Amino acid sequence: MRTETMLTIMLLLVSALALAGCVNAPPGGSGGSGGGAKKTSGPIKIGFSMDTLKEERWQRDKELVEAKARALGVEVLVQVANGDDALQIEQAENLLTQGVDVLMVAPHNGQVAASIVNAAKRQNVPIISYDRLIMSSDVDLYISHQVVKIGEMQAKYCLDRAPKGNYVIVGGSPTDNNALLLHQGQMNILQPAVDRGDIKIVADQYAKEWKASEALNITENALTQNNNNIVAVVASNDGTAGGAIQALEAQKLTGKVLISGQDADLAACQRIVQGQQSMTIYAPIKPLAETAVESAIKLARGESVQTTDTVNNGKKDVPSILLEPLVVDKENIVQTVIRDGYQKLEAVYQNVPREQWPKVAGNRGRGASGDMSERGRPILALPVWSLPDIAFATENSR
Repeated sequence: MRTETMLTIMLLLVSALALAGCVNAPPGGSGGSGGGAKKTSGPIKIGFSMDTLKEERWQRDKELVEAKARALGVEVLVQVANGDDALQIEQAENLLTQGVDVLMVAPHNGQVAASIVNAAKRQNVPIISYDRLIMSSDVDLYISHQVVKIGEMQAKYCLDRAPKGNYVIVGGSPTDNNALLLHQGQMNILQPAVDRGDIKIVADQYAKEWKASEALNITENALTQNNNNIVAVVASNDGTAGGAIQALEAQKLTGKVLISGQDADLAACQRIVQGQQSMTIYAPIKPLAETAVESAIKLARGESVQTTDTVNNGKKDVPSILLEPLVVDKENIVQTVIRDGYQKLEAVYQNVPREQWPKVAGNRGRGASGDMSERGRPILALPVWSLPDIAFATENSR
């Protein structure tokens, strides 16, 4: 009997763990226009409420989500709020009125967007928090990258190369939960160095709306107050990195101060190969967008979505899928963002003398220098390389 009892307990534990690793549509199914019925037939309609398209990366998100939806034969309706909270709420409610079966939201303000979740729940429409977490709400699924880890990677890159000296931290928008998570990760790495007395954080401010102009002002003030004695600026994304670099240029410090970034924007990649920006974080957008669409379809059909993580949003542990980011600098930019097709070689190196471009491979015995393909384009001499498999980490364990 004792053996049978233990076996029963073990089976129950396994079942509980399996249930913890997936998320289902809300009770009653999904479908804003279907009275809560699961979408068992007919085309699925996905609503995508976006904060902005101002940054290059968000334009890519939109394009990739739309492309994946087309490939899978589903409809996606996109609304862009341009940083206006009231407008985003209005647009999301409009998407619900149009009968979307599931709603994806990249919020401008993670706290304010909780009202969007409440509106969706009233119609039994599943809601996915896309890239940025919606706080204090009953979100069904959160899909993003390992944001805390990104902050850690930014800070570690700088600390490894400048283990002593004055640091500036330029955060993102204080209304964006990702900015807070990035700062958490940055301080996970920097605080021990501060405690040892190795570095001093002379400025630590958030840039409103992720604006480059805000980053410019923060960095200018830090330079003035410290007689230009700054060894690193931990900028939270490429836009704020650009603002910080403007301040450094005015003091003829370009390339002499470490600058981090995030998003692998074209302008940032150009700055990296020119020696103006030290690094960026490449968080591949394609798997993020495609995973979101695939998950939305499953939730619309009442199917479970497998997750390996949870992130607490102040109300619940939200089932989450967190994707792996990559550090990109001058040494590996060809093998990462260019090899992946995220940016083009010609665009990234357009401000660099041609003789300093990556060497091209030989072709048909014509020699390694200046070799061209049949279409007259250079063939890159790249090592065998591929993006690592999507990995997961426990965001809220840090």
